[in-house]
Amino acid sequence: MAKFYARRRLSILAALTGLIASVGLFNGPTASAALPTPVSAATARTYLASLTVATENRTGYNRDLFPTWITISGTCNTREYILKRDGSNVVTNSACTATSGSWYSPYDGATWTAASDLDIDHLVPLAEAWDSGASAWTTAQRQGFANDVTRPQLIAVTDNVNQAKSDQDPATWMPSVTSYRCTYVRAWVQVKYYYDLSVDSAEKSALTGYLANC
Repeated sequence: MAKFYARRRLSILAALTGLIASVGLFNGPTASAALPTPVSAATARTYLASLTVATENRTGYNRDLFPTWITISGTCNTREYILKRDGSNVVTNSACTATSGSWYSPYDGATWTAASDLDIDHLVPLAEAWDSGASAWTTAQRQGFANDVTRPQLIAVTDNVNQAKSDQDPATWMPSVTSYRCTYVRAWVQVKYYYDLSVDSAEKSALTGYLANC
């Protein structure tokens, strides 16, 4: 894990750059998801080139090995926190449950007014993380990954779109809104780099192709 922490330090500047750039997210639809702005395409290409290419292994995977959702702030758990972050005019009750608001799903371009229509997507799926190295992590490290609100890893999207994506990587699934694909792959690579996760050959090929057009 020494490599993990080294990369964590190297990511600080990119994270600060993304935070400053995040203001630009509000130039889109009124209820635009506020995913932390990922690194630039150039940085993502550099990150991708350094990732280990390895065959994935799902042996032993169980979603319960990635505890969700934890308390993030006050009475808000991770799901509630992301719903508040990603929505517009979100009203919550004393338990931090969203009672009204509007949410734009950048994967498919749909807008929703009921929180129940949204899933919180792990942009790099939990099973994908397991396949790529998280099987060697502690439960605490997997919990941190599953509830990471700092990296561009969690986003509110249409529930059935998230379910259709499931645990697929960019070699087999991408958002149907083509204008969002550059953001998606930049975020994917940033998360994999930060957590020192590997990529398989088909995944790397797909990411390389998408990033070439960013």
